[in-house]
Amino acid sequence: MAGWWRELLRTVRRYPWPTNVLLYAALFSAGDALQQRLRGGPADWRQTRHVATVAVAFHANFNYVWLRLLERALPGRAPRAVLAKVLCDQAFGGPVYVSAFYFGMSILQEKDDIFLDLRQKFWNSYKSGLMYWPFVQSAVPGPGGGRDGATSRAPGPLRRCWLEPPPSLQPAAEME
Repeated sequence: MAGWWRELLRTVRRYPWPTNVLLYAALFSAGDALQQRLRGGPADWRQTRHVATVAVAFHANFNYVWLRLLERALPGRAPRAVLAKVLCDQAFGGPVYVSAFYFGMSILQEKDDIFLDLRQKFWNSYKSGLMYWPFVQSAVPGPGGGRDGATSRAPGPLRRCWLEPPPSLQPAAEME
């Protein structure tokens, strides 16, 4: 058993970007499926595919590049550096994450007004994220822990996914 695990970890370390993309697809899909289940309705796998598509096409790639850029611009794990990274991520990355999610979902759902969900749901999603995620990001010792630049406690491939969840998992986000 230990042999396959070592091989998996070695592969993950060798290919962090594809690993990040696969993890985002899995986490966003699982989050959407769980949210549907908790609401008690029937499973909408088309919706879950749309969420996974947005995660793979945008969120995984943007977050990977964005957090590496943040780490290069604000290196270190000192409290001041961590706070600066969290603030930059929430001030600049957060609006991009939330906007891309609603915009992407509207395109995939072929809505007439692709900006309607964004206009209606952006502020609640963004504000709820601001009330929760900076504390999570700060509690997990700092962006800057590992070779690939995010958190030091999260296992290697999870470092990027750990920092920013899909808007559908943020408390005030309203998915249809």
